[in-house]
Amino acid sequence: MDFNLPPEVEQMRRAVLDFAHDVVEPRAHEIEATNRVPDDLTRAAADLGLFGLSIPEEYGGLGLDMVSKCALYEALGHAHMGFGGVISAHASIGTTGLVTLGTEEQKRRFLPRMATGETIAGFAITEPTSGSDAANIRTRAERRGDVFVLSGTKHYISNAPVAGLLTVIAVTDPTQGARGMSALLVEMDTPGVRVGRIDEKMGQRGALSAEVIFEDAEIPAANLLGPLHGGYREALKILTNGRVGIAARATGSMAHLVELGVAHARTREQFGRPIADFQAVQFMLAEMQVDVVTSRATWQYVAWLVDQGRSVGMEASAAKLHATEALSRVADKAVQIAGGMGYMKDYPVERWYRDQRLLRIYEGTSEIQKVIIARSLLQ
Repeated sequence: MDFNLPPEVEQMRRAVLDFAHDVVEPRAHEIEATNRVPDDLTRAAADLGLFGLSIPEEYGGLGLDMVSKCALYEALGHAHMGFGGVISAHASIGTTGLVTLGTEEQKRRFLPRMATGETIAGFAITEPTSGSDAANIRTRAERRGDVFVLSGTKHYISNAPVAGLLTVIAVTDPTQGARGMSALLVEMDTPGVRVGRIDEKMGQRGALSAEVIFEDAEIPAANLLGPLHGGYREALKILTNGRVGIAARATGSMAHLVELGVAHARTREQFGRPIADFQAVQFMLAEMQVDVVTSRATWQYVAWLVDQGRSVGMEASAAKLHATEALSRVADKAVQIAGGMGYMKDYPVERWYRDQRLLRIYEGTSEIQKVIIARSLLQ
């Protein structure tokens, strides 16, 4: 296994890291105050190619393998987590289904605009009655001639208020349970499709999510993504690979918190000397760094397995579970090192502490990851 990046990817990784530190993070207070990502930051991200991470070069994307893509996700993890959330929801689960399952016509129709960020994408599976229990989906898509008539409600859908395209998982054969679901490419300007209430979240400001309501929306049959009645199975594959990206982004966020902790420890004085001199602080920093190193090694290995064409259901769950739980530990220690300052909204650690909490919930809770891992051991 060789995790060294090609020179051009390493150059881009450094560019994304600089962009995160020097461009996005200085705008964090603006994102927090307005609950939106400024248009110029979106354009800058598009210029870097971040919206095309998962898209092949022939459609305008970067055509990266999984190891390279996750290396950029880790660099992106140093940026405001709401900003990173917009990018990852689009470039990961919002895009990979179309790339892997789409027809040539579908790819040529949608991917070039997605690669430039002109069309933002999202993935809609969660409903009021089905989160972790995805097999309980109630949104229906009834085939009528050349269209599917789509009815139902999705909620907590990342990017929904700004998206132009959603991959929607809906029931197409209610007699078959989980085996009777299909994936549809749904354009948000379709009559009968509307965004409902925009969510007010604890953190990740700027990464908007909302309910999406389908009221007898007519979706062209040509927008069926992948096999009929194969949507649930394919959705699980999409989520599996997405979990590796979350692990990488969580690793970057940990590394950023270590940087903040080290900088604070060197400059904050107590009892006449920097708190970095105290072993209690040194031990917290050491434990934080151990979580960075182990999380990075894990996502690199699982991403490499993906590039080898291996099935990684259990390994991806392990990577996400470890990295997101580790990020919570690191964020907690970062607040502790900062003391009272770490609890104040004008200090970045407070924001990171709130923002990271969501990673243990979306794209499969920590408990669901444990179920997947245990089943793989006991089957």
